Amino acid sequence: MEQTPVGAPIDSALLLLLIAVPLGAAALSTLIKSRTFDRGLLIGVPVFVGASAVGLLVVHQDHPVLAHSVGGYLNGLAIPFVSDTFAALLLLVTSIAAVMCGWFLIATGEDQYRFVPALILMMLTGVYGAILTGDLFNMFVFVEVMVLPSYALIAVTGTWRRLAVGRMFVIVNLLTSTLLLIGVGFVYATTGTVNIATLANMEVIDESAQLALGLVVVAFLIKAGAAPAHTWLVRSYPNTSAGMMGLFSALHSKVAIYAIFRIFGTIFGEPPAWTWALAVIAVASILIGSLSGMAEKRVRDTLAVQMTSGVGHILVGVVLLTSTALQAGIFYTVHHILTMAGLLLVFGAVEQVYGSGLYRKLSGLAAREKPTAVLVVLGLFSLVGLPPTSGLWGKVGLVVGAAAPTEGDDTSVLGWVLIAAIVVGSVLSLFALIRLWRAVFWGDAPTSYHPDSPLTGRSPSMSLPTDVRIPTRLLTPGAILIGLSVLLFVAPQPLIEVTQRSADGLLSHGDYIRAVLGHG
Repeated sequence: MEQTPVGAPIDSALLLLLIAVPLGAAALSTLIKSRTFDRGLLIGVPVFVGASAVGLLVVHQDHPVLAHSVGGYLNGLAIPFVSDTFAALLLLVTSIAAVMCGWFLIATGEDQYRFVPALILMMLTGVYGAILTGDLFNMFVFVEVMVLPSYALIAVTGTWRRLAVGRMFVIVNLLTSTLLLIGVGFVYATTGTVNIATLANMEVIDESAQLALGLVVVAFLIKAGAAPAHTWLVRSYPNTSAGMMGLFSALHSKVAIYAIFRIFGTIFGEPPAWTWALAVIAVASILIGSLSGMAEKRVRDTLAVQMTSGVGHILVGVVLLTSTALQAGIFYTVHHILTMAGLLLVFGAVEQVYGSGLYRKLSGLAAREKPTAVLVVLGLFSLVGLPPTSGLWGKVGLVVGAAAPTEGDDTSVLGWVLIAAIVVGSVLSLFALIRLWRAVFWGDAPTSYHPDSPLTGRSPSMSLPTDVRIPTRLLTPGAILIGLSVLLFVAPQPLIEVTQRSADGLLSHGDYIRAVLGHG
């Protein structure tokens, strides 16, 4: 039955609106052919969910968990939808990114393609459902709801290059989804349940169940783009549009990260026997992602491998699975969503005006596009972990979490390895991003560009007029996201408090169990 804490200010059944509204909006967008209406839905739906998430964060200060069992079936059998501080925070940040990416797609006109708004709204339905569900099988279902529209969105313009990339994207995600479903099936076979609260309430999770959950984690690691299975992501994401890449980077990989945090924190509560394997993946992701940027020749390719490095940093919190480390990992997740989406949208504005993201076709933009240069500097500083951006506090938090004493009085060997990976990865990222800066913003002023063509999309190279500049309407969405990163550097304490409550809620899951099962 529905579980609403005594004295809770809202009915927990209202959680279903956060899934029903985007799903209904997707249907309306399909039925009503109006560009203005589509734009209102594309922006309005994530604004609604983001505002609701703020309300949930306020509620969770006094009521840590809200849960609703759909259909009123018996606890443990019904499909539960659950909100805690961690879920509400992810709902808020992904909604902010979705609003800004939607704004950018409207500014570039990409929203005019038929069914694009409906597909994005369907994808958001999957994102919000995966975050709110308290059931591993239901999580698989919502992940598929998220991924299926992406098969069309990644190749929405219909160019041959994007269609080829879309084919690879489809194949990898279908195989990974099959692996995820098999893992969920094994979890049910070994434990008799896929309810997260029921799994968390078990006194002992035996080795066979741990291996089954490990298979689920492997599937989510592939979907998150962790090394060594990251190559599908760094090949597919950069070959869609900048707006779509920003949307995918903020939503797809982060839903997978959320699932990994939920499994390790709520279900396990302490590192399982195979945590060393996850540590290897985290270190490899940091170093491979940071180093790979040295060989790239296109801006979005460089940012794509930095996404892999970011996933490695986030996984540090899960590897250590302490309150301090989890808090830092969640903080870094928020920072990475905002920073990466912001940079992609800013460089998307550059591509929209100048017609290319290749290093060899761009140069000297620092003098010509000063506002853009400032935004890029701040975004790159955030990826490296330099002030005045949120990246500094994210990496400091991870280092502090890794350096925390273990049962003895000294930092563990694993902690030192993770700290070394973070430091070395930051240095390698710095060199790779300096290379990007020198190629795109330094050097001689550009003399040619590829303007928009109504017939071919891009006309041949033409002489660059002196009055061509990136318009404010294209820069604003990315500027807002980069500005939020700077704001989190100046005033990080509110987010630190929320991420600390999120980490504590993951590790102390008594409230989660009581809300879903009514006992524990």
